[in-house]
Parts: sequence; C-alpha cells; structure tokens
Amino acid sequence: MQRTVAGLSADARTPEAELIDRARSRDEAALREIMQANNRRLYRLARGILRSDSEAEDVVQETYVRAFTHLDGFRGESGLSTWLSRIAINEALGRARSAKPQVEFDSVSEAALEAQIIKFPVSPAGDPERTMAQREIQRVVERAIDELPDVFRMVFVARVMEGMNIEETADLLGVKPETVKTRLHRARTMLRENVEKEIGPVMMDAFPFAGWRCERLTASVLKRLGIGG
Repeated sequence: MQRTVAGLSADARTPEAELIDRARSRDEAALREIMQANNRRLYRLARGILRSDSEAEDVVQETYVRAFTHLDGFRGESGLSTWLSRIAINEALGRARSAKPQVEFDSVSEAALEAQIIKFPVSPAGDPERTMAQREIQRVVERAIDELPDVFRMVFVARVMEGMNIEETADLLGVKPETVKTRLHRARTMLRENVEKEIGPVMMDAFPFAGWRCERLTASVLKRLGIGG
C-alpha cells in the first residue's frame, strides 16, 4: 500500500499531505500557500529570539529555503507548521549565539523562576489622534515584550501572540508543560510591570481635546450658530 508523508494510505490523505506532495514537486501555488500560512508565526518566533525586524525576516527566508530544499526529509511526525517553526527557532538561535552568549531556553531552573497578537481597535477614518495614541501604545507593548528575558519572551510569543496551546509550546521549545505554565505566568507579570512603568507618561496625554477633535467641535458649533462658511 502506498504511503504518504503523513503515514496515510493514498485514499486517506490529508490536505496537508497533498499540499506537501505538491510542494515537493515545486508547485508554485503550494509553496505560496505554505508560506502565507506560516509567515507570521515564523517571523514572530524569530523576532522573539533576535529582537530585530530585519534579522527575523532573514531567518524566515532561510527557513523556507532549507525546508523546501529538504522536504523529502519531512516524515510527518509533527505538523508542517511545527517543523517549520523548529527550523526557524534553530536558525534564529544560531544567529543569536554567534552574536553574543545566550541563555538556553531549558537552562533556567524552576527555583529561579518566581509571554494571539494584542489587537487594537481600528480607528475611525480621519481620527489621527486616536491612531497616534494606538501606535504609541503598541510601541510601548512591543518594547516591553522585547525587554522580557529570552526564556520568558519565547513562551509569551508562542502562547499569547501565536495562540499555541501548552502542549504545542512545550514540544516546540523542548520543555515540560509545567515549565510553560510557570514561565508564561512570570512573563505576564513582568510584561504588566514593564507596560505600567512606560505607560504612565503616555496616559498623562490620554483623552486629548485638541487637534482634529477640537477643530471638528469648533466647526460644528460655528455652523450651528450660522457663523463662517
């Protein structure tokens, strides 16, 4: 009986197995579909390690080159997304280690331990003040995530930003599920403290009544009074 990449018979193949078979044949549509489905996750995982947009992009490209070149080596023991994520993590770690010494993700003892994208509402068209405020808040959050120690930041990225469950995160990072829970709790605590520390000055300028909002109200009042054009 013919076997497939996922270990299924030819008449019971999964959509992913079929997609991989097409990618092995260098089917452009299949390659594009794989990349479009995994770009965000791979980028976030790589950036979580390197904290550099450009380097993370390089890692994602290198990940796909390596993966697509060695698709025959993919046996389907884990999902394609997990396989790609491991390649990206290993590539990012290699770059990080060559740049400076790094703490291994599984080297922090439990005794020493006491991180879906954060979505922001879309601003109404023509509301630059709210847009600027949202961008500033997003920058604060991004900086706070970047400041998390490596072991906590990677768990936060996987669990919160990418929505991976505990078991998936533990398998991806090579740690125990209990370690994932502990590190996530610590990451959230540290992130909250970092955001609160930075958000204070920003909050002082919250609910501004100037600029576009002030002009709109002024124009509305003058119009009701029949003053001006």
